[in-house]
Amino acid sequence: MKTFYAVLANSLIAFLTNTFVWFAATFWVYLETKSVIATSIMAGVYTATVAFSGFFLGSLVDRYRKKTAMLLSSALSLLLYVVALAIYGTSSASLSDVSNPLLWVFIVLILFGAIAGNLRSIALSTLVTILIPEETRDRANGMVGTANGVAFLVASIFSGLAVGFLGMFWVLVLAVGIGALVIAHLLTLAIPEARTVHGDANTDRIDIRGTITAIGQVSGLFGLIFFNTFNNFLGGVFMSLMDPYGLELVSVQVWGALWGFLSLGFIVGGLIVARRGLGRSPLRTLFRTNLVLWTICIFFAIQPSIVLLTIGMFIWLCMIPVVEASEQTILQKVIVPERQGRVFGFAQSIEQAASPITAFMIGPIAQFIFIPFMTTGAGADVIGGWFGTGTGRGIALLFIIAGMIGLVVTLVAMQSRSYRALSQLYTIRGPESDLLEASA
Repeated sequence: MKTFYAVLANSLIAFLTNTFVWFAATFWVYLETKSVIATSIMAGVYTATVAFSGFFLGSLVDRYRKKTAMLLSSALSLLLYVVALAIYGTSSASLSDVSNPLLWVFIVLILFGAIAGNLRSIALSTLVTILIPEETRDRANGMVGTANGVAFLVASIFSGLAVGFLGMFWVLVLAVGIGALVIAHLLTLAIPEARTVHGDANTDRIDIRGTITAIGQVSGLFGLIFFNTFNNFLGGVFMSLMDPYGLELVSVQVWGALWGFLSLGFIVGGLIVARRGLGRSPLRTLFRTNLVLWTICIFFAIQPSIVLLTIGMFIWLCMIPVVEASEQTILQKVIVPERQGRVFGFAQSIEQAASPITAFMIGPIAQFIFIPFMTTGAGADVIGGWFGTGTGRGIALLFIIAGMIGLVVTLVAMQSRSYRALSQLYTIRGPESDLLEASA
């Protein structure tokens, strides 16, 4: 546990750095360009790269020691932030034009720097299996969720303040300095990896076929992955439009500070999982949590109120660590450790592949259909009297529609054969030694 806590603390700082830069870049681009399309493209590029990279990153985690994978993750982020800093330092005056190709080079460098952190995230999930006994892994996954929440909290507060008062240059300077310290600290840690399998011939390639076979041997697991994929398809709406919606209600400084408060929800949710676990059936917990999530999405934007948004988003964020810990705990139990990096990477790629589709589509849809519909169109005439009108209300209408769809899909999925099969399999699974033998 001492080793796990040290690695978790180091990962916390790495997560904080990447989240800080990502949030700051999103705020900065919207304020500089005033373009919803620009922020949606940013979200799309991010999630598309996450989806593509998961297969490759998972293979790296299985092939090399987890410490090596984490060092590589931090080194890549550091290098990309240094290059982005050099571009900003020499060309900042021209980066406010959304048609300037150099702006998009700058954005891609920052996004890739944040995406490099996913290698560390996959490695950390496999380390939970290696370092933590099966009966307490759900609580360890809750601690990981808490770490993500703390990173989200600190990054939210300081990214908004940094962009508002210091500017993007100093955001990148801080990221470079903290990134170097993370690498220095990680080099001092000794991580025992008794279960590493460096002789696996399939770890030197992506090995999608073998990973699909391993997942297919677990009844209902594909159903779970596809369910989460559809949720991410809807989640692209919120990824692309939440910042523009919030910035329509309050200033960037207030919005950044508010996200700092809201991210306490991540911490609260993670701490609840770390203390109480996920119950006898993490799968049932996951689906019930999704019912709460989508119900909240229907109501938090029903009126243009920052108070209503704050209450809804706080509860919503409390649920996210529960969903993530549930899926991680299921995979850690039903997939052998030697292939977990590739399975986590595969699940990440498939689940995240849906979000770019939504992110690329939703910006133009919001900009050219829903915003005009609720500004000067029929929507403003029909429901504008009680719902409100303007840019923010067009975005809010999209949130409500996405919430309704998500609620219906979750109710249908809970009646599916995949749900029943995986729930029963998780309950009757034997000791981990039996798992290793059955999945070999």
